[in-house]
Amino acid sequence: MFQKILIAADGSAHSIRTAEKAAELARLQQDAKVSVIYVIDGETSKHDVLAEGNQATIDRKRLERLKPIETHLEEKGVAYEIVVKRGEPGPSIVKYANGEKFDIVIIGSRGLNTLQEMVLGSVSHKVAKRANCPVMIVK
Repeated sequence: MFQKILIAADGSAHSIRTAEKAAELARLQQDAKVSVIYVIDGETSKHDVLAEGNQATIDRKRLERLKPIETHLEEKGVAYEIVVKRGEPGPSIVKYANGEKFDIVIIGSRGLNTLQEMVLGSVSHKVAKRANCPVMIVK
């Protein structure tokens, strides 16, 4: 049923819980594959450059945010890949999910940037509204 599973991740506690749900779904299916998408938006990019300055350090720290998700998927024996995109998170996740024809998107109900969420609406809401596949929102 859910062979291609997409997790939207930003390193928040909610996105880490998405890995748990994805692992549960993937283990129910034979040969299921999980893709973890991490979208770098303009604000995050500016903050990272100002805080670190060095591109290699920035890239390493970004991937470290996803380590708990990777660890969980590895422990559960789930095949996965990491996909890094640049742009606005909601539209970028939807474009990738629809373009790659995922069977389900799993996303946290809240991310790291609560200010943007209050002003612009949640990424999870944008994805749920526009994705062509089912969307599971994890609290």
